[in-house]
Amino acid sequence: MGDVARDLTAGTVGGVANLVVGHPFDTIKVKLQSQPTPAPGQLPKYAGAIDAVKQTIAAEGPRGLYKGMGAPLATVAAFNALLFSVRGQMEALLRSEPGVPLTVKQQVVAGAGAGIAVSFLACPTELIKCRLQAQSSLAEAAAASGVALPKGPIDVAKHVVRDAGAKGLFKGLVPTMGREVPGNAMMFGVYEATKQYLAGGPDTSNLGRGSQILAGGLAGAAFWLSVYPTDVVKSVIQVDDYKKPRYSGSLDALRKIVAADGVKGLYKGFGPAMARSVPANAATFVAYEITRSALG
Repeated sequence: MGDVARDLTAGTVGGVANLVVGHPFDTIKVKLQSQPTPAPGQLPKYAGAIDAVKQTIAAEGPRGLYKGMGAPLATVAAFNALLFSVRGQMEALLRSEPGVPLTVKQQVVAGAGAGIAVSFLACPTELIKCRLQAQSSLAEAAAASGVALPKGPIDVAKHVVRDAGAKGLFKGLVPTMGREVPGNAMMFGVYEATKQYLAGGPDTSNLGRGSQILAGGLAGAAFWLSVYPTDVVKSVIQVDDYKKPRYSGSLDALRKIVAADGVKGLYKGFGPAMARSVPANAATFVAYEITRSALG
C-alpha cells in the first residue's frame, strides 16, 4: 500500500476515534458559544458547561449530546483522510532525503498546508453541525416566528441552500481558515516536538502508546489555545440568520462579541473545548499511528 493510501486510511480511523470521543464536548461548546446575550437583569440560558449538559440531557436525553454528529460522521473520512494525506505529501516535499525525519519547523509548515486544504471541507460541515447543535438556543425564537427547525443534516443543508444558495454553505470560510491554518500548524508542531522530547532525539519510531497519547493530548490543547477566539467568531457567524443577520462579517462579529460580553465573550465554551481536546486528539493520533503501522 502506498504512502497516500496509508495516510488516507489511517486518517479516517483517527477521525472516527476523535469524533466518538469528542463530540459531546463539542456540542456543549457550541451551545455555550451560540447562546444569545441575556437582556439586562436576566440570566443566560446556560450558567456554564455543567448546566448545559444537565439541560441538554433533561430536554433531549443523552443522545442530545451527539446531536449534529451525522454531518461530521458523514464527512469524517474525507476530512481526516485529506488532513493526514496532505500533511503526508507536505512532509515528502519538505524532507531533505527519503526516510529523514522532519524538523519541528517543517512539521509546522506541513500542518499549515494541511489546514488550508481541509478548510474548504470543514466550513460546510461545521456550519451544518453548529446549526444543529445550537437549535435548543434558537428554539424559542423559531417558535415565536412560526418557523420549523430543520430535523437533520440534510434538512439543514436544504434550508441553507433555499435561503442563501450553495454559497451559503460556505458562510464563515474566512474564520474557518483562520482556525484551521494556524491551529493545525500548532497541533502538528507540538505533536512532533513532544515526541522528539520524549524520545530524546528526532527518531520517534520506538515511542510507546503512552508517549503518543501524551503527545496527542498536548497537540490538541495547543490547537485550541492558539485559535479559540477565532472559533467563537466562526460559530456565531455560522448560526447567524441568513435573512436578518446580526453580523456583517468576521470583524463585525468580533467587535459585537467584545462590546456585549468583553474579551471573556471570545472564550465562551473554552472549558468544554479544552476538556475535549486532550482525550479526542490523543485518540486521533494513537488510532492514526496504530493503523498506519498495521498497514506497513
